[in-house]
Amino acid sequence: MAVKIRLRRMGQKKSPYYRIVVADSRSPRDGRCIAELGTYDPNTDPSTYKVDEEAAKKWLQNGAKPTEVVNKIFKVAGIVQD
Repeated sequence: MAVKIRLRRMGQKKSPYYRIVVADSRSPRDGRCIAELGTYDPNTDPSTYKVDEEAAKKWLQNGAKPTEVVNKIFKVAGIVQD
């Protein structure tokens, strides 16, 4: 099973916020997830995020692949170095 760390869209029309989740790559964007790692709100200035670093590092060590946006959030949070 291929596992991805990606964003799940929440909120109302035209004011989204996102949850950072671990999900099977074949499941839909807002479908069932395995675990929830944090939140991301692009509506604030600057955009805010909250990430459970220990859980994120555990999933990355177990082979979960983050999407591009999640990878950028992890770099800012100091979870991933590149």
